[in-house]
Amino acid sequence: MIPISKPIIGPEEKEAVIAVLESGQLAQGPRVQEFEKEFAAFCGVEHAVATSSGTAALLTALLAHQIGFGAEVITTPFTFIASANSILFTGARPVFVDIDQESYNIDPEHIAEKISPRTKAIMPVHLYGYPCDMDAMMDIADEHGLAIIEDACQAHGATIGGRKVGSYGTGCFSFYPSKNMTTAEGGMITTDDEEIAERARLIRNHGQSRLYHHEAPGYNFRMTELQAALGLVQLQKLPEWTRKRRKNASYLSQGLTNVVTPKVREGYGHVFHQYTVRVASDRDGALEALERAGIGARAYYPLPVHQQPLYQQLGFKNSLPIAERMSREVLSLPVHPALTQQDLDQIVSEVSKL
Repeated sequence: MIPISKPIIGPEEKEAVIAVLESGQLAQGPRVQEFEKEFAAFCGVEHAVATSSGTAALLTALLAHQIGFGAEVITTPFTFIASANSILFTGARPVFVDIDQESYNIDPEHIAEKISPRTKAIMPVHLYGYPCDMDAMMDIADEHGLAIIEDACQAHGATIGGRKVGSYGTGCFSFYPSKNMTTAEGGMITTDDEEIAERARLIRNHGQSRLYHHEAPGYNFRMTELQAALGLVQLQKLPEWTRKRRKNASYLSQGLTNVVTPKVREGYGHVFHQYTVRVASDRDGALEALERAGIGARAYYPLPVHQQPLYQQLGFKNSLPIAERMSREVLSLPVHPALTQQDLDQIVSEVSKL
């Protein structure tokens, strides 16, 4: 089976982890601080705050913006459920806007009509590693005085005109094993706003400004030294892995003619966390056929968030036709850097038979 994703762990990562174990400093410490510094520089921002997961980063970022009960946050229904759930956990309510059928990202043209006096933020999701239209998003946010919280959990290093995602508003990243770089579990918040960064640091560490001095409610969302050690090594390898992902994606797009392949706008730097195509009919049958052929394809995501049982119980009954249609048509193919040329040829051959 050619897997849909594969974390790449080399001798450098193993040596870094062993060095942490031998140091005796396992909880948040100097390696976390170094990882924060390096990741901030990578994204082109002043501050980065490490967390225990991407979900923790999203929740912490929302709370740092003082979003809570009674507020609304505009976001996409076509995403992993953590995006919307993090809004729920603040006591706020997600307001879903339909997506653009080419990028699969939230459609800025429909955002303004969803803004109400309760709206406090927009949470765009850079789905599959493809940046949202952040220029349009920033214009809307500036006009209405809204915060931008970028869910960049799938988009490490993605760019618009050379500018990294995570630098437009408050960025949130995940380092789960399937992501373009991993710390096993872990997350990161990026921002140029010192006040937001300081609030995030308090929230992720029990509200402590210094040991046993608690200034605010908080959680244990800290990153460990083990995670940071992995992250420091993986971050150095990320540019080459991104180059390979783009090369693999280009090869697939050249070879596949019977499915709708990804379209990338000029000036946009897609990092292909997933290589996602659309199948005209019987997507689920296509997935079964690819599995039988040894191709680890998967549907991301087969049920939009607003149609999930939890959200139906919460009263989300509105129709979002493009997101609903895409959820029935999309499937993602392996594109990760560990693929061989033989793997790529096999993927093209088997998809061409659908």
